[in-house]
Amino acid sequence: WLKTNPEYYTQNDAGEVIHPEGTDWTDVADLNYDNKEMRKEMIEDMSYWITEEGVDGFRCDVAGSVPTDFWEEAIPQLRSKKELFMLAEAWEPELMKGDLFDMAYGWDTHHVLNHMAQGKENVEAWHKRMATIEEMYEDDDILMNFVTNHDENSWNGSIYERMGDAWEVMTALSYTAPGMPLIYSGMEYDMKHRLKFFEKDSIPKTKGNMWPLLEKLGKLKQENPALNGGKDAAAYIRVKTSDDQSILAFKREKNEYTVMYLANFSDKPIEFTTEESGTYKNYMTGEVYEGTPESKYNLNSGQFIILQKQ
Repeated sequence: WLKTNPEYYTQNDAGEVIHPEGTDWTDVADLNYDNKEMRKEMIEDMSYWITEEGVDGFRCDVAGSVPTDFWEEAIPQLRSKKELFMLAEAWEPELMKGDLFDMAYGWDTHHVLNHMAQGKENVEAWHKRMATIEEMYEDDDILMNFVTNHDENSWNGSIYERMGDAWEVMTALSYTAPGMPLIYSGMEYDMKHRLKFFEKDSIPKTKGNMWPLLEKLGKLKQENPALNGGKDAAAYIRVKTSDDQSILAFKREKNEYTVMYLANFSDKPIEFTTEESGTYKNYMTGEVYEGTPESKYNLNSGQFIILQKQ
């Protein structure tokens, strides 16, 4: 297109194609969405991947910087060819209105995870974030939870740089919270280095601590309806504890299924109680709890438990 259709791109007064305004993305030529022919060609090119290559969906980079009316024009045409899953690398709620994108990135959720891991915020920040999500998004909107991704890893550091010893409790939270979790390439192999962004690089291939954790969490996410995170998502209910500043506690419910997440985000061991009653099984260890409001739980710093109601 740069050679055959330069009019498809934004140009300066000298007629030169420019990169997106307000960014330092000098490797990118800014598309001109005012050009109707470009839009038509873009939709045709996306259709090629559906009809000729059989893809099941698209991840659309920086989708919020593309005019929403383009997605309103393009996505219905794409969906008319087959059932698709549309992921917007963006946070804007309007991108998930109607039959546009199915899922967007939980960027602010990720920032809260980083801050909690670094001790910059306590669990109250999580509760505020959940309240904001409920206010901003519709019930069938899906947000993607992630402890890392390609931008975070390369520019802000690996999981272990940003989250330290909290990597495990945060990964478990990304699976049990409302939404859908992301596994970023290399994460499953305990990758501890920043991948080069614009050059060829490689990921490790040795299974360590993360692999069995993801295997276990993935099984629970797939098999227990209480963690459903799609269009008919399970309910999210905050659970009160005797130490609400340090202990994050919530339960997910759907039909007769219940999963409860408890985690200590302080820097010291804590003994606490919850207001929950019932028979629960520790998903990670198999231990059975007979819970009452008087039952005491003990969690070390950075420790979590996932309980399934029996």
